[in-house]
Amino acid sequence: MTAQPAAAAARATVYGYPRQGPDRELKKAVEGYWKGRVTADALRETAAELRRSNWRHLADAGVHEVPTGDFSYYDHVLDTSVMVGAIPGRHRAAVGADALDGYFAMARGTQDVAPLEMTKWFDTNYHYLVPELGPDTVFSADSTRQVTELKEALALGLAARPVLVGPVTYLLLAKPAPGVAADFEPLTLLDRLLPVYAEVLADLRAAGAEWVQLDEPALVQDRTPAELNAAGRAYRDLGGLTDRPQLLVASYFDRLGDALPVLAKAPVEGLALDFTDSAAANLDALAAVGGLPGKRLVAGVVNGRNIWINDLEKSLSTLGTLLGLASQVDVAASCSLLHVPLDAAAERDIDPQILRWLAFARQKTAEIVTLARGLSEGTGAVSAELAANRADLASRARSPITRDPAVRARAAAVTDADGRRSQPYAERTAAQRAHLGLPLLPTTTIGSFPQTTELRTARADLRAGRIDTAGYERRIENEIRDVLAFQEKAGIDVLVHGEPERNDMVQYFAEQLTGYLATLHGWVQSYGTRYVRPPVLAGDVSRPHPMTVRWTAYANSLTERPVKGMLTGPVTMLAWSFVRDDQPLGDTARQVALALRDEVDGLEAAGTSVIQVDEPALRETLPLRAADRPAYLDWATEAFCLTTAGVRPDTQIHTHMCYAEFGDIVQAIDDLDADVISLEAARSHMQVARELAAHGYPREAGPGVYDIHSPRVPSAEEAAALLRKGLEAIPAERLWVNPDCGLKTRAWPETRASLENLVAAARTVRAELA
Repeated sequence: MTAQPAAAAARATVYGYPRQGPDRELKKAVEGYWKGRVTADALRETAAELRRSNWRHLADAGVHEVPTGDFSYYDHVLDTSVMVGAIPGRHRAAVGADALDGYFAMARGTQDVAPLEMTKWFDTNYHYLVPELGPDTVFSADSTRQVTELKEALALGLAARPVLVGPVTYLLLAKPAPGVAADFEPLTLLDRLLPVYAEVLADLRAAGAEWVQLDEPALVQDRTPAELNAAGRAYRDLGGLTDRPQLLVASYFDRLGDALPVLAKAPVEGLALDFTDSAAANLDALAAVGGLPGKRLVAGVVNGRNIWINDLEKSLSTLGTLLGLASQVDVAASCSLLHVPLDAAAERDIDPQILRWLAFARQKTAEIVTLARGLSEGTGAVSAELAANRADLASRARSPITRDPAVRARAAAVTDADGRRSQPYAERTAAQRAHLGLPLLPTTTIGSFPQTTELRTARADLRAGRIDTAGYERRIENEIRDVLAFQEKAGIDVLVHGEPERNDMVQYFAEQLTGYLATLHGWVQSYGTRYVRPPVLAGDVSRPHPMTVRWTAYANSLTERPVKGMLTGPVTMLAWSFVRDDQPLGDTARQVALALRDEVDGLEAAGTSVIQVDEPALRETLPLRAADRPAYLDWATEAFCLTTAGVRPDTQIHTHMCYAEFGDIVQAIDDLDADVISLEAARSHMQVARELAAHGYPREAGPGVYDIHSPRVPSAEEAAALLRKGLEAIPAERLWVNPDCGLKTRAWPETRASLENLVAAARTVRAELA
């Protein structure tokens, strides 16, 4: 195929870029500010320099139009709430006193004021701060940040396009504010919000914006006729403004479906669409509506969420087809590059052969630029790049790294019986209660305890050779003894060893399983200043040796109380990794499940009576379209059951999930057949407990009473109040008491105080029940 030159030269662009900097400079500056070691001015200058560096790199790489407004100190949805004046009442005084401190108070809370709820951004592992709205919400425009950043880019002589969360998506992501009726629909505020967007657009035009991008990813989900009508009205109104830049409406993560004709006929100048994976259906749908005559199409043909190299010839074929469907076709990634690491070239320990298969943000930018040039000038102009790409794709396809016949044979031999417990729950729970002897409202934690500077130093010392393995293991043993001693003194019923040996809940296991690769610099933002290094799953998966048995058995030897074994479940191992894209996800999940099953069996054989297999990503990975969900949930629940079903009836299987909309997957939670599930519930005011009750969930559950993503220490009275609210939905004999999530990101002083208050709350409510 030879691409013909477009009527106008195709431009290369991106929707957003990693914020943290090559060495996570933003994280360090923000956390330094929180600790009083960095001034507000120094923080702002660090942020400004990171923005300038990103823009210069993009421009030098050949990007014709850089994004502004995608940068954030914490979260871009929170930034949108500030832009439209949607400040919760409890935070207005703090924001009025100091805008920066008030911003962080909304994100993290203070000792006296709770933060905004946090949940997952669609089906990614990025967390956003949920807007709180009600019938009395009054919006007001504050475009200061958006205008400032646009002017910064323009001052560098760059073509820049501000990127904003669109008004429809913003309202669809929002929830009723505390005290507002649960059935309140924030989308009813659209007519009140649109004039604020109009004012922001006018401000951006006055500052020099030629184009503004409005992101509407919520429209790739199943939407009601009323919601689609609202989207049509929003863009008729905004498109009809006279004092505005040209508008580019963007969607990504999936196909637009019924929303595509709504946006195609809206009076806006351009659409940005995803053409990768499940969103590839956008191509046929676009042709079916007659294309975008007279409009700009930004084609997302480079996957912005994975780290595998693009098939350039395939993408050029797609782009060539699109040339006849719009007046101008430009090239981009499918979504913001926020979801991938910064630069694969920084990785020094990955096999050079495998490194050729990887594309992080900088490599994806180069792919976009190559595709734009090939589309504009024909494939002859990029023949060298295409030849290298073909060689790299062929190298991956034939590599023995990707295939292990023994793993594939074992996975093929799995039967339905392998995924079923030997006894039903009603019989198992009686055996477990007799075996464990726990009190009413048993207390536990989710698994990890604070990862102190001493622990991180010990791991660094081991890597650098400053201490030997024996010295490192002595430090880990000391930490486990201290963590167990604290829990016993505090009165916690089911203990954990604290996971001091683990760097991350996925990476730790990935480093010990075949088929996985770890990166040194592959940091990706999860929320705020929390960055993770998702491992790369490149080949077939097996467990060569025990991974957690030694340390769990050591902890069990130190106490008479039950100690939970802690594993990360198969779906989360996939969701929080960059997973191979050369076979169905369900096949990969089965391989991971069998490897983890071996570890579960090893823990039980070593005397562990309580085993927790965390699946916080089960809801996160749920497809955005309802039609795609049954197939996903089939293999996802099968993988969990395959991991856990081989244990004895009196071994108690726990699972854990956090920061997601659980109501969408309650039946799947039931199908996991875990004996106990712990769930995030503190910020959402026990919503999940009500959802479990409405479903008739028959097993034990621990909706969290301590929000661990905030530095504030909940009082015993606050935890008891949440516990009583949980009891309104879940009977006492099936209710556990625990935090929302693991404690590795917290400091020891707040952890001690919070867990002591949690235990005191449980004792208080037990006494009330007695």
